Amino acid sequence: MIKSADFRLPGGRSGVILIHGLTGTPTEMRFVAKGLNRNGFTVHGMQLAGHCGDEADLLKTGWRDWYQSVCDAADRLRGEVDHMFVAGLSMGALLALKLAADRPDQVDGLGLYGTSFVYDGWTIPWLGRLSFLLPLVCGLGFGWKQRFHECFPYGIKDERIRQRIAGSMLGGDSAAAGLHGNPWPSLAEFYRLSFLVRRQLHRIRTPCLVVHAVDDDVASLRNVRMIVRGVRGPVETVLLENSYHMVTVDQERSTVIERSTRFFNHVANTQFVRMPEPAQVAVTDNAGTLETGI
Repeated sequence: MIKSADFRLPGGRSGVILIHGLTGTPTEMRFVAKGLNRNGFTVHGMQLAGHCGDEADLLKTGWRDWYQSVCDAADRLRGEVDHMFVAGLSMGALLALKLAADRPDQVDGLGLYGTSFVYDGWTIPWLGRLSFLLPLVCGLGFGWKQRFHECFPYGIKDERIRQRIAGSMLGGDSAAAGLHGNPWPSLAEFYRLSFLVRRQLHRIRTPCLVVHAVDDDVASLRNVRMIVRGVRGPVETVLLENSYHMVTVDQERSTVIERSTRFFNHVANTQFVRMPEPAQVAVTDNAGTLETGI
């Protein structure tokens, strides 16, 4: 059964939506959420459809359902703030990119943490590096009961944090730490999303903050280069030297908070607040001609 794990931290007139990764949970965004909230932001740690339950719950959903969760969260927050930023971890970064491509007028800036277009980090086995073929494999009806299991160091360099999260994950607490394995059909959906977002990158002119670990065990720096070369807006890149994939919970999470705060504030301070469209008012000139205007 799916547990509700999303959260909201009220703050100022700049808001941030935080999106967790595939098989993940809003909990992996809570460190960053609290830091951004302390720095004045309204924060919504959202929950993707099918997540924080069991594997069967996840398999009932696909990338369109996950993306709809993001759209719904954006619709709720956009009307409450003057500036809306969207940040995501791993697959969550892909969903943030897609929202910026589809709704450029809604998204003022992006935080892209450990962005994963492909799983090609140093812990990924050779079979896992072929997972980009899963849309074809699963489309032919194969692999529906197969899964790739998370392996040490679970994307976390900090031993204390790793032990706590891995303990919850291996103990079956999916609301706290996510699922232990990635079902092949869900990975196939991930790659369908990845292929689509890569084709949309040229449409993105939204300012991007890219935060990635140099020694990312899940997604190599190749993923950063895809963003830098693909988008058409300004990009600020922060490479972390003492973290693995889960940069929002790992040893340099304070740096993620600091640089995100600085970046989002800079964008907010250099943009005009969006005002509602003015209503048209009927006026009559001296000749009796009816015109419309403000």
